[in-house]
Amino acid sequence: MRVPNNRESSRSAAGAARSALTALTGSVGTAGLAAAAADPVLLAAVDQHAAAVRDSLEADSRPLTVAALAGYAEGVRAAAEEHGWQPPAEPVDWSRPDWLFTRLIAVCALARTLDPRHLA
Repeated sequence: MRVPNNRESSRSAAGAARSALTALTGSVGTAGLAAAAADPVLLAAVDQHAAAVRDSLEADSRPLTVAALAGYAEGVRAAAEEHGWQPPAEPVDWSRPDWLFTRLIAVCALARTLDPRHLA
């Protein structure tokens, strides 16, 4: 049996984090960021959420990385689901997204600053 070394594990974890953020961007990020670019009120909300995400990660002494953002987004989504949140059946009304969607858009915006290739 072959046991992967730490470098291989790190690469696969980084790849999984990029994949998770790419999926998040495909599901809410692209449309949400486009809506924010067209709506100053939503853009301000996304910026405030992005600052809160950065503050949260810094408070935990975690640098802003793709892996940290992917883990944060998954934790937020899992907590929301534990409290009864379910993905909407209808398209998201980007003029009034809920807190969770605004937070996830902020994660996508932050991820774009780190690795724009996978979030273009």
